[in-house]
Amino acid sequence: MCDEITEQENALWFSRRQFASVGVGAAAMAALPGCATVSTDGKTKSRTVIIDTPDGKADAFFVYPAKGKHAAVIMWPDIAGLRDAYKTMGTQLAEAGYAVLVVNQYYRSSPAPILGSLMEWRTPPGQEKLKPMIAAITPAGTVSDAGAFVKWLDMQAEVDTKKKIGSCGYCMGGPFTVRTAFANPDRVGAAASFHGGGLVGDAPDSPTSLLARTKAAYLIAIAQNDDERAPDDKVKFRAAADAAGRPAEIEVYPAQHGWCTLDAPVYDKVQAEKAWGRMLALYQRNL
Repeated sequence: MCDEITEQENALWFSRRQFASVGVGAAAMAALPGCATVSTDGKTKSRTVIIDTPDGKADAFFVYPAKGKHAAVIMWPDIAGLRDAYKTMGTQLAEAGYAVLVVNQYYRSSPAPILGSLMEWRTPPGQEKLKPMIAAITPAGTVSDAGAFVKWLDMQAEVDTKKKIGSCGYCMGGPFTVRTAFANPDRVGAAASFHGGGLVGDAPDSPTSLLARTKAAYLIAIAQNDDERAPDDKVKFRAAADAAGRPAEIEVYPAQHGWCTLDAPVYDKVQAEKAWGRMLALYQRNL
């Protein structure tokens, strides 16, 4: 989870690597289609959109194949929010054949971008800036947002409403994927969490408590250092998924928390591509 302990561990690990992975992440962003906001080869189109929610107007990045109607996916960014790295990742997913809505989870506080990169979150000013914004996001608010996003997607010409909607989330966005499935169980067919935090708990609104009231299949990709800190979480999530009758692929990856995000200093290309492939397989089966 993106808390102080994990971030301190990653900062130490990052310094030992002497910033080598920043170059890897930057190279990955440059290699992907549409590194800024839109594909340059005409395969996808994109636009910035404003979505009405019960709590205000949410800005988001909508990217989709240039032709036809497609299954939709809601992408929840990590703690640093909607920025170029996630526009690139959304474009990559659109290249795979999906209409992708990359949302600004902090819209209650500010339009995106909030920060320019994940590294900014690790600075005192970045943490000070985000702290009140994080506090403004509640489980109930996320469920409400997800319902509004699903409704908006179903009104778009680029979305095939005969197909289910998917969701994916990174870091703090991991549990948001379960809440998305809970918000509209008849529409959301798959949810993927990458190095997500807060997936397990006893509260009525915790993700594991909501699984029985969803109809989605799940991919839970766990970072090695997160698993070392909370080794029982994967067992508890498995038990909750089994009790709810929800299919779930749960795996600990040999990579650090944040390994799937392109601008993360711990970005791991090999393991990120493996996790991405498992997500595409999940969507192919369930959307």
